[in-house]
Amino acid sequence: MKNQFFFLLISLILISISTSAQNATIKGVVLDENNIPVQGANITYDNSGTLSDKNGVYQLRIPANQDVEINISHISLKNLLFTINLQENQEYELNPVLKTDVEQISTVVISGRERKVVEGITTLDPETIRSTPSANAGVEGLLKSLPGVSSNNELSTQYSVRGGNFDENLVYVNEIEVYRPFLIRSGQQEGLSFVNTDLVRNVDFSAGGFQAKYGDKLSSVLDITYKRPTRLGATANLSLLGGSVSAGGISKNKKLAAIVGVRYRDNSLLVDARNTETNFQPRFADVQTYLSYNFSDKFELGFLGNVALNTYDYEPLREQVNFGTLQTVQALTVLYDGQEEDRYETYFGAFKGTYKPNDNLTLKLITSAYHTQEQEHYDIFAAYALGTVNTDIGSEDLGQVEFSEGIGSQLTHARNDLDALIFNIEHKGTYTADKHQFDWGVKYTSEDIRDRLQEFEIIDSAGFSIRPPISDFINDQPYTPFVSPIVPFTSVRATNKAKIDRISGYAQYSLRSHIKENEIWANIGIRSHHWNISGNTVNSSDSQIVFSPRAQIAIKPNWKAEMIFRASGGLYHQPPFYRELRDSLGVVRPEVKAQQSIHIVLGNDYSFSMWKRPFKLTTEAYYKKLTDVNPYTIENVRIRYRARNNAEAYAYGLDLRLNGEFVPGTESWVSLGYLKTEENIDNRGYISRPTDQRLKIGVLFQDYVPTIPSLKMYLNMVYQTGVPGGSPSYADPYDFQTRLRDYRRADLGISYVVVDKNKRLRKGHFLNTFRELSLGFEIYNIFDNQNSITNTFVRDASTQRQFAIPNFLTPRVFNVRLGMKF
Repeated sequence: MKNQFFFLLISLILISISTSAQNATIKGVVLDENNIPVQGANITYDNSGTLSDKNGVYQLRIPANQDVEINISHISLKNLLFTINLQENQEYELNPVLKTDVEQISTVVISGRERKVVEGITTLDPETIRSTPSANAGVEGLLKSLPGVSSNNELSTQYSVRGGNFDENLVYVNEIEVYRPFLIRSGQQEGLSFVNTDLVRNVDFSAGGFQAKYGDKLSSVLDITYKRPTRLGATANLSLLGGSVSAGGISKNKKLAAIVGVRYRDNSLLVDARNTETNFQPRFADVQTYLSYNFSDKFELGFLGNVALNTYDYEPLREQVNFGTLQTVQALTVLYDGQEEDRYETYFGAFKGTYKPNDNLTLKLITSAYHTQEQEHYDIFAAYALGTVNTDIGSEDLGQVEFSEGIGSQLTHARNDLDALIFNIEHKGTYTADKHQFDWGVKYTSEDIRDRLQEFEIIDSAGFSIRPPISDFINDQPYTPFVSPIVPFTSVRATNKAKIDRISGYAQYSLRSHIKENEIWANIGIRSHHWNISGNTVNSSDSQIVFSPRAQIAIKPNWKAEMIFRASGGLYHQPPFYRELRDSLGVVRPEVKAQQSIHIVLGNDYSFSMWKRPFKLTTEAYYKKLTDVNPYTIENVRIRYRARNNAEAYAYGLDLRLNGEFVPGTESWVSLGYLKTEENIDNRGYISRPTDQRLKIGVLFQDYVPTIPSLKMYLNMVYQTGVPGGSPSYADPYDFQTRLRDYRRADLGISYVVVDKNKRLRKGHFLNTFRELSLGFEIYNIFDNQNSITNTFVRDASTQRQFAIPNFLTPRVFNVRLGMKF
C-alpha cells in the first residue's frame, strides 16, 4: 500500500506543466468626493478594462507579478493613474476617490508586500491556506511548513517559534489581540482555532525581531486581516471532519459591510484511528462575525464577535502500545474505566473605531472583552500490564503479549474549573509626512481570573501503593512499624482569585529614504509595560515595569541583482500572564518577573528568475539571550511553569526558505531550519529546553495536470528531529534528557474544480448556479508514520525500572471535501 501511495505521489510531481499567464484581481468601489458611488467609471489597463456598475462596484483581472498601469476615468471627474504589482491569484481591494477640482497623483506604485518584506514579515496567500491539506486545517497548519515554526502534534493548532513555547506568540485579528483557552492539555481537546480561514483576506507572520508597535511577547506575531465584502456572496465547505458556512455582503449605499462564519468540527475520524479504543464525542462549534460601517469618509466603526462552544467527552476502553527494539518488543496493555468531560465556552467581542481627519493622520480606538468558562473533569482508572510481544512471523499469536512482567493500576482525578474575564481599551495613532511616519499607542488591560485546581494521581504496582518520591522519607519496616498515612502519588489543590491590571504603550518612528542610489528603510521604537497583581488569595506585591527598545533597518542596494538586507532586534519582555504566575502546586506567585530576551536577527531576500519564472530565497540568522527565565514542562500541549525566574537560556539558528513557481502559475516552497536552545536552571549547567527542535524541513508543493488544469494537487510535508521527551511531573529534568522519535508527516490533497468563473458548463446547467464548486480527496499521514507527542512513564515494581511509553499520534486517515462558493 505504501508503494502505491509513493508511486502516485511521484507521478503527480513529475507531470510536466505548460506555461500559462497568471492573473490577479483588483476590485472595489469607485467614489466621488462626497462618498457617492460613481457609475460608469472606466477602469482600464493596456487594451483591457471594465466599467463600474450603478453602485460604483468594479472588478478587473490583471496580469500578476508585473507592474500594471491602471487608469480610472470618468467624463466629469479627474483621471486617476497608478501602477500596481500583485502576486498570482491575489485579490486587492482599492476604493478610489475621483476628484473634481484637484489634480490626481500622476503615478502611484502600490506594492503591499514591499513594506512587509523590509520589515521581515512573511505574507501567506489565504487561498493557499484554505486549500492546503492538514489534519487541523487553517492558518496554523500552513505556518508549520515555514522555517523556525515547529509543532509535533497535528491535532493541535499551537506552535513554537525559534525555541519559544506556545504562550510566547501574539495573534491579532484586524489589530485586535485574541486569546485561547487556559485549561487545554491535549491537542484532542482544542477544537477550532480562533481564526476562521473563510473570513481571512490577509495573513502576515513575523518569526522574530518585530516592531515596537506589536505586543509584549518573546517569539512571534501572527497578524490577520478579515475581508470587507464588496458584493453579496457565500461559501460552504463540508468534510468528514465537519464543515463551515460563511456569508458576506454590502449595503446599497456601500456604508455597511458584514461577514459571518459558522464552523463545526468533529475530531472522531482522527482520534478513532489511534490505537486506543474509546467512546469519543468531541464537538467544537463557533460563530464569528466582522461588521464595519462607514459613517463618513473619515470615520469607520468595526465590530468583531466570536462565540465558541466546545465539548469533549472521552471514555477510553482499551489500549496496547508496542515499544522497544526489533529483538525485544515490549507492550503496555491498558484496560480503562471511567470518563472525561471537558467544556470550554468562550465569548469575545471588540469594537474598533478608525478616524482619519486628513490623509496624513489616522486615529484608532479599540475595546475588547474576552470571557471564558472552562471545566476539566475526569475520573479514569487504568489497569496496566507490561509484557513481551510474540515476534515469531510464522506464529498464529504474532503481535500478542506472551508474558506480563508487571501489573499495576493508576487512578487519575480532576475537578478543575476556571472563569476568566479580560477587558482591553487601546488607542493607536499614525502620522505620516513624506518619508517619515510616527506610530504611537497606549493600552489598558484588566484580567480577572477565578481558578479552582483539584487533581490527584494514585499509583498501585503489584499491590503496593507507590508514595511520592520524597528524598527524606524513611520506611524501616519490619524493624519499625510503618505509621505514615497513605497519600496520593501526586496531589494538587488550590483556589485562586487573581486580578491583574496592566498599562502598556509604545512610540515608534519610521523612515524611508535613499543613500545615494540605495534605498533604505528604518524604524526605531520603545515599548513600556506596567502591571500589578492583587486578589483575595494572592499575596500582595509591588508593581513592576519594563521597557523594551526595538529597531529595524533594511537596505536595498542599487545592484543588478534584486536583493534586500535586513537587521532587527532589541530587548523583548514578556510580563507574566496568569499561567506563568501559577506554579506546579497551583500557588500564584505575584513576585514572578517578566522574562526578557535580547534578540538579534540578520536577514537577506534574494529575488531571481529560474526557468523564466520568479523565485525568492529568504535567509535569516538569529540569536536570543534570555534572562529571568521561568522554567516549564510540556505535557502534550499543556505548559506548567515553575513560577520562578531561576534560569537563563539562549537560542540561535538559521532559517532558509525558497519559494516560487516550481510549477508555472502556482507558488510552492521548501524551508529549512536549524535551531539550538538550552537553559541553565539554578546554575546547574545547560540542558536542552523542551522546544529544542534541532532540524526542521518543510515542503509545500502545488501542482495541476496540464491537460486537465482543473485537477490540482497539494502536498504538505514536514520532517523534524525529536524534541526532549519530558519527565514525570515530580522528576528532575536534568535526569530526563532523552528525545522523542523524529516527527515525519506528509499530507496529500487532490481536488477537482467542477465549476468556477473561468469554467462554465453548458447554458442552463444547474451547476452554473455555483460561482465555484470543487471536490477533494485528502490523505493525512500518507506514509503512516508513527509519531509521538509525549511519554507515559510506567513503573515496574518487580524490577524497580521505569519505562517511557510513547504516546502515538494519528496514523493514516482518509478524508473527502466539498467546497462551494456562491
